Amino acid sequence: MDMAQAPAESLECQKMPFAKRSRLTWQLKTQSLALGLRTRVMGILNVTPDSFSDGGRHFRTQDAIQHGLSMLSDGADILDIGGESTHPGKDPDTSETEQARILPVIAGILREHPSAILSVDTYHADTAIAAIDAGAEIVNDVSGFLWDEAMAAACARLACGVILMHTRGRPGEWKHLPPLPHDQVLSLVRTELAERLRHAEEAGISRAHILLDPGFGFGKAFDANYPLLAELESLRSLGLPLLAALSRKAFLGRTLADLYGGADAPVEARANASLAGMVAAILAGADVVRVHDVKPAVEAARIADAVLAAAP
Repeated sequence: MDMAQAPAESLECQKMPFAKRSRLTWQLKTQSLALGLRTRVMGILNVTPDSFSDGGRHFRTQDAIQHGLSMLSDGADILDIGGESTHPGKDPDTSETEQARILPVIAGILREHPSAILSVDTYHADTAIAAIDAGAEIVNDVSGFLWDEAMAAACARLACGVILMHTRGRPGEWKHLPPLPHDQVLSLVRTELAERLRHAEEAGISRAHILLDPGFGFGKAFDANYPLLAELESLRSLGLPLLAALSRKAFLGRTLADLYGGADAPVEARANASLAGMVAAILAGADVVRVHDVKPAVEAARIADAVLAAAP
């Protein structure tokens, strides 16, 4: 039987399901951001000498400020500013080093663009406090409050936006962690994100301030990330909006290896794969996407949003 002869109920079963995002308001420090109607794009601004994808490229303060302003011009809704790399095997920097890198950048961007929504990518409570005091609106903690026991109370006191990310182990441990069976990845992330959420609420952080991030690549080796991406929508059962950060991740490069002579695709060759992963995440329910290349991400998100709007 060809498709033209197939009964209507058979065709109905073959429709691709897409996530339906709830419309809500994410409460930040002094501003708020409407979510659900369209995907929000967060531009990555690494003020570091050693980040895995662009270390050193925007390390000078003025270079970082100009790149941040350029991303805002390209359509970024949020800039996520980080002063410490968390690539595998990385030894931690001090919070003093981190603050020396990012605080002048926060000041410079807000001087030129006072209404910009800035996020600080840190797991150090004292850096979070300094950045919010300097005008940032959001704390993005890749450890989900696990690596600094003072962070949850600090964010509750700051009453800022919060991104809780799932991670498994620390960067220095990732190469040695036993692999996760693919059928256990999603349940582990859901269970541990729920624990992080409970911890945040017990510390006094309102759910209206919280976004959840499944943490692609953070302690999940290569192909183990795909079950998480394929079933991302199921994490919406936690009742909060989702952020997806897949840009230039190593597992994308591993998937392209056969196109690059058997070696993982280099970071600079992962742009198309990053967009593909981002669109998949949006169609699976991501409210915010974290990206290096803002303009193509904004354009691709526009198309994915149109598909979601047209879905039954």
